[in-house]
Amino acid sequence: MWAALLLLFVACASAQLPMPCAGPASFTGRFRKIDRDRNYYVDGKMYYDSVNRRVREFEYEEIGSTKQVYDKLKLYNLNIEYTVDLKTRKCNVSEPRPRTWRPFGVPPDARFRGEGTIGAVGVPNEEVTVAFFEGEFDGVDPYFAAVTQPDCFLVEFGIYSNSSGYYHRDFYDVVSGVTDPEAFIPPQVCMQ
Repeated sequence: MWAALLLLFVACASAQLPMPCAGPASFTGRFRKIDRDRNYYVDGKMYYDSVNRRVREFEYEEIGSTKQVYDKLKLYNLNIEYTVDLKTRKCNVSEPRPRTWRPFGVPPDARFRGEGTIGAVGVPNEEVTVAFFEGEFDGVDPYFAAVTQPDCFLVEFGIYSNSSGYYHRDFYDVVSGVTDPEAFIPPQVCMQ
């Protein structure tokens, strides 16, 4: 009887663990990107649409004392990336980088590793619970993700790949949906 009761408590406790979640299919937000291998810092705004596999980013990039501003539109279904240097107005058309589409969210096979709180604990509307997950893409490239609970907005994402190195991004001011209806129209300078 005690064994059955203990088993029931263990089952109830494990049923309360956060499960992997895809997050919103589309969102608008701000991000910071750090690439330690290439030693640069990026602050930007992003429009994200996982259904149509497209991302629009406006990036303020800083490498040492060099500062650049880019407008990047990645259309993975068309295998095209438009990158506009907003200082020179020069457009570069190439394959999307990274080349493999990786949705921002927690893949179904991710493993729960813990949870915590961000913000002022105990102050109404000033804290958020965050769940931490990790796993491997294709059994090779390790990743980690931190998402808000229970709505699954991405807070932090990182991946290591032998082909592209370490990639890390922090997300903030994220809202569900694409707030600009023209976000995925290719830049005019690229259409000339």
